[in-house]
Amino acid sequence: MEVLILSCKTGGGHNTAAEAVKEELERRGHHTVFLDPYLLAGPSLDRTVGNAYVKLVQGCPKAFGTLYQMGEVVRRIPLQSPVYYANAKIAKKLGEYMAEHSFDCIVMTHLFPAEMITWLKRKGYRLPPCVFIATDYTCIPFTEETDCDYYIIPSEELTEEFVRKGIEKEKIKPLGIPVRAAFQKKAVSRREAGRRKKDTRYLLVAGGSIGAGSMERVLQKIKRRLRGQKDWVCIAVCGNNYGLYKKLKKKYGSDQQYIILGKTGCMERYMEICDLFLSKPGGLSSTEAAVLGVPLLHISPIPGCESRNLKFFAGRGMSYNSLGKKMHRQKELFMDDELLEQLRFNQKKYCKADAAGKICDFLENIKN
Repeated sequence: MEVLILSCKTGGGHNTAAEAVKEELERRGHHTVFLDPYLLAGPSLDRTVGNAYVKLVQGCPKAFGTLYQMGEVVRRIPLQSPVYYANAKIAKKLGEYMAEHSFDCIVMTHLFPAEMITWLKRKGYRLPPCVFIATDYTCIPFTEETDCDYYIIPSEELTEEFVRKGIEKEKIKPLGIPVRAAFQKKAVSRREAGRRKKDTRYLLVAGGSIGAGSMERVLQKIKRRLRGQKDWVCIAVCGNNYGLYKKLKKKYGSDQQYIILGKTGCMERYMEICDLFLSKPGGLSSTEAAVLGVPLLHISPIPGCESRNLKFFAGRGMSYNSLGKKMHRQKELFMDDELLEQLRFNQKKYCKADAAGKICDFLENIKN
């Protein structure tokens, strides 16, 4: 089977979900092409789109939240959104690419390629089955104006929301958010993983691939609340945010209770050894933590879809919300094994750990 997988660089979760599908398809012997369609118009546009998103989220997350809310308003107007028309030019390039290549199905983990596919369909292009994979626990603005053959969503509990927003129920498949194989099983015990030491508790703090989420302020709170206790270590992962990495390295680099990291290709290893993971509620990173069974404390959501992710997880006891009343004393959570175990139980109950496999089963079936 020949599969085209489309995503783009506005946040790492979309690409990571795409990589999870690619990994499983190739493990089964299928051939895949993973493409950022903006590259068809040249690398400069690809960088411009990705950098604009990163700078907005890192520097002014409230502005991103405002744009998201504007999207919620605009979606109520019975006209095509500006997002659809903005992607029309790239859609033409994608159409030219499709005319030169043959695929059995197309998979999209980002709204923008789904808008491009919709434009192509309306212009009469003949396309194979097109499958959109939602990577957040909500129906984000303008999903409903796309014309895909199927929509894979994180949970059956979200079906009503997607239908209410305009997606045909027959097209909805609640198969979950795909994560890479490294997150689907623990290769080693937590005591053996990484640099874990006996009788030491580990906090892992991360702000996604872009290092967002007010990490500097979070580390200050951790130091204040765990002052005087020597049985804990804090690992901070800054992602691609080199400025944040330099700042934290300068401030905490000489403190043996802190490990400051930049971008890492083995996040699953750090998740495996930690007792508590503090992270902004990205759809993909939260799912990875739940699949691994890592107790999760959500911090600093980027307003919009991440607020909805937080609500989904906290509402089912899969994470705690640092802003909630129960979390005014995070220190007690960190030391309470019973509470941590309850989080793991709920994650196992509600999270679809085998999503990548189920999605690939589905792709194989629609091809046949």
